[in-house]
Amino acid sequence: MAENKVQVAKETATEKEKAKKTTESKPSAEKKTAAKTATEKSASAKTVNEKSETVKKTAASKTIASKTAAEKKTSASKTETVKKPAASKSADADKTAKATAASKTTAKTAANKSAASAKSVSGTASTGAEKKAPEKTESKTSAAPKKAVAEKKAPAKQIEAEQSRLKLHYKNTVVPALIKKFGYKNINQVPKLEKIVLNMGLGDVKDNSKSVQMAIDELKMIAGQKPIPTKAKKSVANFKLRQGAVIGAKVTLRGGRMYDFLDKFISIALPRVRDFRGLSDKSFDGRGNYATGIKEQLIFPEISYDQIEKIRGFDICFVTTAKNDEEAKEFLKLLGLPFVKKEA
Repeated sequence: MAENKVQVAKETATEKEKAKKTTESKPSAEKKTAAKTATEKSASAKTVNEKSETVKKTAASKTIASKTAAEKKTSASKTETVKKPAASKSADADKTAKATAASKTTAKTAANKSAASAKSVSGTASTGAEKKAPEKTESKTSAAPKKAVAEKKAPAKQIEAEQSRLKLHYKNTVVPALIKKFGYKNINQVPKLEKIVLNMGLGDVKDNSKSVQMAIDELKMIAGQKPIPTKAKKSVANFKLRQGAVIGAKVTLRGGRMYDFLDKFISIALPRVRDFRGLSDKSFDGRGNYATGIKEQLIFPEISYDQIEKIRGFDICFVTTAKNDEEAKEFLKLLGLPFVKKEA
């Protein structure tokens, strides 16, 4: 009996399990069918959309083609309308040109006849009028060159006004005085100031780039021109000097800056030198060049005492075209350099 009950219980359990499986399998099948139907619907919707897009594109292309055709027709009609008036205008112009040519020919013939009759009657009057006409033309032509000359002379006056006063002093007073004293036959033989060279040595601060730059800036303010740093050509172990190290600075002045610096040096800087008794006249090199030295850069008005790092001096060399020292000394003396006066 007990065994039968156990078998019956097992059979009921298996039946229940089968029933559960069947109930579980049915929803899964239903889900699969629902998914299939959804995919089919989406595919059909896509095809419908694609068809509608193609229809729209074809309609748009048709409208564009119709518009272009209409535009071409309108442009063609415009060109035809433009060509017709142009052709009519050209024909009218030809007619008017022919009419004017005919009228001109008739006028010329009439004028020739009247001129011939006038010549025969009043020949002298025509000759007098012909003489007067060239005089008027000549006066007009002569007035034009005078205006051009006046325009050319105006810039020359401006250039003279822009020149430094020392250069004007050289042209107006120094050149005649030198010609009178040395008897030059040609004005090109008169000595000229060719250039002024300023040279500052910076060997004591060669290892301090900041001090070197400050000294170069001071020389730049004095000269009004950017200096060139001078570098060592050789390495010297005793002086702890390496090749290419900056050991100085120099400036070469020419033209207007040269005359401006000389004017400032003579009239402002030299009067500020302590116990100044004149420049030495023994510093000529025998070829017409003169060199002198400045012990303090403070004598120049551009340098302020509070901004300098150290009192420095520099050399000034005046290069002239004089042939000897006598001419060079007289030339620089007339320019204004105050040389030492010899005691009698």
